[in-house]
Amino acid sequence: MRGKREITALNNISLSLQPGSVNGLLGPDGAGKTTLLRMAAGLMTPAEGSITVLGMDSVKDARAIQAAIGYMPQRFGLYEDLSVQENMDLYADLQSVPKKERKKQYPRLLEMTGLGPFTARLAGRLSGGMKQKLGLACSLIKTPQLLLLDEPTVGVDPLSRRELWRIVDGLVREEEITVLVSTAYLDEAERCDTVFVLLDGELLGQGAPEEFVKTAAGRVFYVDPGDELPRHVQSRLFSKEAVVDATLREGFVHIVTAKDTNPEALCKGLAFRQAEPVFEDGFMILLESRREHAAQGFDINSDGQDDGNGDQQASADKPARTNGETIIEVDDLERKFGDFYAVRGLDFTVSRGEIFGLLGPNGAGKSTTFRMLCGLLPPTGGHLEVAGEDLRTAAAKARRNVGYMAQKFSLYGQLSVRENLDFFSRAYGLYGKRQRTRVQWALESLELESEASSNSGELPFGYKQRLALACALMHEPDILFLDEPTSGVDPLARREFWQRISALADAGVTIIVTTHFMEEAEYCDRMLIMMSGELLALGTPDEIREHATGGESSIESAFIALVEQYRKKQEAA
Repeated sequence: MRGKREITALNNISLSLQPGSVNGLLGPDGAGKTTLLRMAAGLMTPAEGSITVLGMDSVKDARAIQAAIGYMPQRFGLYEDLSVQENMDLYADLQSVPKKERKKQYPRLLEMTGLGPFTARLAGRLSGGMKQKLGLACSLIKTPQLLLLDEPTVGVDPLSRRELWRIVDGLVREEEITVLVSTAYLDEAERCDTVFVLLDGELLGQGAPEEFVKTAAGRVFYVDPGDELPRHVQSRLFSKEAVVDATLREGFVHIVTAKDTNPEALCKGLAFRQAEPVFEDGFMILLESRREHAAQGFDINSDGQDDGNGDQQASADKPARTNGETIIEVDDLERKFGDFYAVRGLDFTVSRGEIFGLLGPNGAGKSTTFRMLCGLLPPTGGHLEVAGEDLRTAAAKARRNVGYMAQKFSLYGQLSVRENLDFFSRAYGLYGKRQRTRVQWALESLELESEASSNSGELPFGYKQRLALACALMHEPDILFLDEPTSGVDPLARREFWQRISALADAGVTIIVTTHFMEEAEYCDRMLIMMSGELLALGTPDEIREHATGGESSIESAFIALVEQYRKKQEAA
């Protein structure tokens, strides 16, 4: 039930898992993935049909099922006021694990997850990657026959994702544990034996990953953007009816075409070549019939004027933005907490209309830097200027030109979508006709009208993201800060989101973004990679890719190479 509407979360689903297999559960937000996992765990009762888990009925034998399985919910299900050791003890108590078995399991799990040195640390003070590993360790204290993982890698960096899958591939496959994992990362599906795709509560497709890949054969191409910004070419191609999908990969636009499409007709004036398909391409083809070009024609302004090329006109009471001028200046930035340096010696500038990425592993200092740039945390050293204002002396004044979208949903869940928009527009000083116009703009441009009366706390991730973005844009800020904006959001919503962000940048809005999706870093004009509060690399996507090793050429490979090199230097020192 959402508001006054009854929602069918799952409809006529039938599937089975082979013992000892790893199975992926994919689908857009609201597809029913979490509902299916919770019913399999005996935490929810199906309205119709039945679920048999390890030979037991999920309704009649719910407690027996819960004793036999491991379940890791979204956000890891940890108690943040308890230490690592106390969390493990609590889960062991709940699962009635004998002391003798704990002595055997604890050292193994702590070594496997690298949490041995941190047993006394509060879970709330762990990085996202460490929380992820602790959540997995807690679900494995009593070796389960079935392991249910609900988006375990959301919000963690590529190294942490890789380490989690190393654990799954090693421990789980060795002991022949059956795994069902929901994920927002399509590349993770390629690690699974079988993939199940849900859409609107229905099972849209299932099979081995290679079966999905085959459907894209002959329909995948790399397009060289030439002298244009890759994101501009991507946006243009994405809007074409004959293009099923368009993303950025390694400096090229990666497109998936409809059947019997001539790429020469799509890419006039641009060079292209055929590419080997991957699982993501097959996934997007499967969703082709349901796809909507929701972001096409997105307009930042209240008057809704658009020239058809993504160039928006400034509204009457906002001056036109001139791209290229420096709008953020950071010189020798520092932030200390006691004797600990969270950030040290950062130097960079950001231009108006630029999409600038802050990347780094969990605990690298990105959030601290982000908060200082927003004026939410004072620096302890260095110079920081935003929109022409020194944040040491005029933080409040600088914040008037800033929009902020937090990583966690930070709006008022008990208020409806419209009530949130009304509240935030007034908080930004909008009243009367101007306020009503901006609220209506948000409902229409971000496709929130159908959910206007729904409580925002009950919305799927994708709609929450749209609402948070709308609230951040109410006052038409010059600078928009996005902290992990697509964390937990499905691939379809991520594509729509980046279409909107690219349009905002073209309208002169400066975008500062943190993300753990390395493929999303391709949309940045420049990016900074940091580790332990220090700068590791700064440059365009092409310049960052030069740091990749081993014949690789992706930003993710460069990211991993830079972080591993830094760690080796620290260990040697």
